[in-house]
Order: sequence, then C-alpha cells, then structure tokens
Amino acid sequence: MSDKNTERLVSAKQSGEDNGLDFTLRPKNLDDYVGQEKSKASLKIAIEAAQKREENIEHVLLDGPPGLGKTTMAHIIANEFNSNIRVTSGPVIEKSGDLAAILSNLGEGDILFIDEIHRLNKTIEEILYPAMEDYALNIIIGKGPSARTVRIGLPNFTIIGATTKVSLLSAPLRDRFGMHYHLDFYTVDEIKKIINRSASILGVEISPDAGESVACRSRRTPRVANRLLKRVRDYCQVKGDGFLSPDLCDQALEMLEVDKLGLDWVDRKILETIIDKFNGGPVGLNTISAATSEDMATIEDVYEPYLMQLGFIDRSPRGRIVTDNGYKHLGKQKSKQKKMDIGK
Repeated sequence: MSDKNTERLVSAKQSGEDNGLDFTLRPKNLDDYVGQEKSKASLKIAIEAAQKREENIEHVLLDGPPGLGKTTMAHIIANEFNSNIRVTSGPVIEKSGDLAAILSNLGEGDILFIDEIHRLNKTIEEILYPAMEDYALNIIIGKGPSARTVRIGLPNFTIIGATTKVSLLSAPLRDRFGMHYHLDFYTVDEIKKIINRSASILGVEISPDAGESVACRSRRTPRVANRLLKRVRDYCQVKGDGFLSPDLCDQALEMLEVDKLGLDWVDRKILETIIDKFNGGPVGLNTISAATSEDMATIEDVYEPYLMQLGFIDRSPRGRIVTDNGYKHLGKQKSKQKKMDIGK
C-alpha cells in the first residue's frame, strides 16, 4: 500500500518540515490568534477569571481535525499564565511509570499538554483520574499480598488534552475536563489573514490576489496554508524577485499539483478511479482501496472527509458515489448508462 500521505503537501497532519515553521509562525497570545472566535471568547473569560482568583485554569480539552491550532492554543494558555508547558502525546506514554515520572516533575502552576489523548491506554487513564481530581498520584509498591499503595501529593497543575477523535475518548476521562472546546475549519477570509500575518513574519510581500489563491487551496486549514505559503515563497524567490504575485503563485501551485480547491493528485486519483473504473459508483471502500493501492483507513480518515466537505463524494448503503459537483470539477460527463440507472 502507498504511504505517500506523509509526503502530501495538503495533508493537515504535522510533518518534519512543519516543526520549525509552526514554532516561528505560532501566535503567542489570543489577540494574534485568528479564527475560532466563539472558543476564543469563552477561553478569554475563563483565563481572566482564573487570573483574578489567582488560580490555575481548569483542565481543558481541545478537539478538532489536525492542523487547526490545538497545540497553538495550548501554548497560548501557558503564555497567558506565564506557566511552563510540558508536551507529550498519548502513544508515547506506554507505561504507568512514564506518566508518574512526568507528573512528579511538574511544578506549581505548570501545564501538561497531552496530544492525541484518546490514544492513552486504560491503565494510564486510571492513574490520571486522581491526578486530575485530587492532585495526587497513587503508586503501588511491591507485589502480591505485601503490595501496598502509596499516595503522593502533586502540585496544582493543568492538563490540556488535544484529540482529533473525541468519540474515542472514554467518558470518565472526558468528564474530568472542566472546559471543552471544539475547533472547526476556518473561513477563506480567516485563512487570508493568517497568510498575511505569516508572510509578514517571514519577511515577504504578497499581493491580495495571491493571498486569495493560496487561501482557496489551503483546505481551510492554517497548517496547510503556511506550508503552501512557504513553497510559493521559494518559487517566487527563484523565478521572480521575491514578490508573491498572483501569476507566480498560480504557477507554483500548478507545479505542486494543487488545484484551485486544494485537491492534490491523490484526491483526484480517488475521484477518477470511481468514475472511470466504476462508472461513478456506488462502490465499496475496500474496492476503492484495492484499485488505488491506498490503505482503506487512510482513504476513510484522510482523503474522504475533505471530498465530502466539498460535496464531491456521497456515502450510501451500497458504497461511495461521485456527485455531479465531483464530475464538474474534473471536467467529466456522466455516462448515458449512469444517467439511466439514476432515473430508475
């Protein structure tokens, strides 16, 4: 199976090239954070109230698709409280001792950010419950009849959990978060503001039309927008004088095979496969996987959601169907046989 998702320019998942870029372009406070206005307003009140009481903020759960700013928001919360932030992720914490070591090294008012928190195993979660509720760590010493539990006090700290699949989070763990914010996809205007801000930080000039062109291809995701901006900047510096003009931006994005709606070659391959090989569907996910050499879970979790957002694919009990909008975007016509089938 293909593993090219990690190389996709429009993938919302973090890649190695994003690490330095995300750190450089990440806003440091809520005023600089573009979008997510409802969550920002609620979070700002919670932060100010906690500061007036001279308390830590409650445990915070952030959920939403990758690339929308969950990690950025966690760092902003830490900055607002001038707190140290420790960063880890659910898959990394494999043993109860790993979590105990992390928690015991936290200081007063520190923030522990756990990315992909839904991937914590149940044993780890059991240790986390008293830590979140009572700021205590229960450790079992010894084995068998001589085993005993030692309770160790922890400093007051805040856990910020981030997840892309909130439905996989266990109810007991979810209920221990005092605040829960859902991050949604951005509007094109919000993405344009992010691109303009990022361009200013990177020290490049970008025309309004070029910003619009990059924003429309960003799949309404800041991480993708910043990644595209970086590639467009490189192209314009080599092929032009460094100014991000509409023509040069379009040339760069065409070279990168990202079309005007943010679809790349993988997205188009899936649509074309359903149309050309299966007459537009309906066709089962496992069949699409076999025909495209893409992993079934990757198609369902990574490629398909955006195609459904655009209205290019529909799910039916019999399988996936390419819609009229999907045909139109690819410049294809439905076959006469397909039209007859729909009329039945």
